[in-house]
Amino acid sequence: MAISVFDLFTVGIGPSSSHTVGPMRAAHAFAAKLVREEHVEATANLRVDVYGSLAATGRGHGTFTAIMLGLEGYDPEEILPAEVDERLEEMAATGKLQLCKAVGSGKEIDYKVEDMIQHPLTILPRHTNGMKMAALDAAGNVLAEDTYYSVGGGFIVREGAEDKIAANIEEAVSSQPYPFTTAAKLLEHCATTGMSIAGVMAANEEVYRTKDEIREGLLHIWQVMEDCKDSALEREGVLPGGLKVRRRAPEWHKRLAKEDKDRDPVYWQEWVNLVALAVNEENASGGRVVTAPTNGAAGIIPAVMFYATHYAPGAQYWNQEEREDVIVRFMLTAAAIGVLYKEQASISGAEVGCQGEVGSASSMAAGGLAEILGGTVDQVENAAEIAMEHNLGLTCDPIGGLVQIPCIERNAIAASKAINAAKMALMGDGKHHVTLDEVIITMRETGKDMSDKYKETAMGGLAVNVIEC
Repeated sequence: MAISVFDLFTVGIGPSSSHTVGPMRAAHAFAAKLVREEHVEATANLRVDVYGSLAATGRGHGTFTAIMLGLEGYDPEEILPAEVDERLEEMAATGKLQLCKAVGSGKEIDYKVEDMIQHPLTILPRHTNGMKMAALDAAGNVLAEDTYYSVGGGFIVREGAEDKIAANIEEAVSSQPYPFTTAAKLLEHCATTGMSIAGVMAANEEVYRTKDEIREGLLHIWQVMEDCKDSALEREGVLPGGLKVRRRAPEWHKRLAKEDKDRDPVYWQEWVNLVALAVNEENASGGRVVTAPTNGAAGIIPAVMFYATHYAPGAQYWNQEEREDVIVRFMLTAAAIGVLYKEQASISGAEVGCQGEVGSASSMAAGGLAEILGGTVDQVENAAEIAMEHNLGLTCDPIGGLVQIPCIERNAIAASKAINAAKMALMGDGKHHVTLDEVIITMRETGKDMSDKYKETAMGGLAVNVIEC
């Protein structure tokens, strides 16, 4: 296991980790390369080719504008929504790009979104989310070029760097006290050390950061999730993109605040739904959001953490430190489970369908909640398995290529599934027929067998059977 909790939970902008955050990161990396190799001044033009799912649903996912921002040198973890709006407005008005502006001395060139070349029916060998970038001089000679893949959750891979990545992973794994890529190995570490899943994950994280840095970093991630939810509660009207989807979170919040003044446990479902909807409405509008483990599934873990911190036994009596301890344990447990999906299968909707996004997030959240509710290691693993088992085969077919229908409601449904899965696991003794590893492999194989129409291409399902109006 070389994937950090801070790889799975990263701050970016909506609406998609694989179609917005990943492409922006790739373009940012290319811009940094131009600065590093001193090609900026000589660059007179750019060629950007976008392939497969990125091209097919790029308009609705903000892929093309994200690439433009990345080429200007902006990083998805640092840029604020107001900066996004400002830069995109100027680009649209002038037709010019400030190449590498945010990572060095920028250069103004004539380049527009319309200049990107889209290949929706062409799949590059490594992954369906492929993009090629080249910088050209005034004579049309190539100064620099790279091919990138956005492989889910904001992760990117540069073609030709695979051997280096593999070497770095091997080095990182060798430095960890409890490396794992399977649930079986993770459970083995727990059995031999007596530690929880969160404890094993924390021990591995301490190779890279101090305990205080881990805690501070996770609480920062949680605060961004809270800010994301709170921002959505203040924004009324309709979501951008043309579908005219009405924002429901502000109205629901006002109604709940009146009906449930004392936080009656009978209303837990309504509050969980609200948090999930709010986060994903903010994501759909291009707001600042945490990939958890993707943007399309960003509302599930915050919603289930809300349940954990408000409805777990004794939660009303916790002080601030105790509440923060719960958040840290939840996120470490969820991240450990997320590692298993990333290592053995995929969290990319374009690769395995929405089972890889919403299914993985639901599984991660179920495991995190089972840990907080006092589950044993076996019960935590069982909770994660139950949640994914009942998300198998979930398609990715957003209408108009927008992360709105069915994505927003789907997060609320999956959050409830996660809570139910945790409760079911805790009613048992941890023994079960299907292991977490088996269900992860099944998810991967199901994704391979799934028609490409149902893997974020906008060529099947709701994306073609519902009129966009």
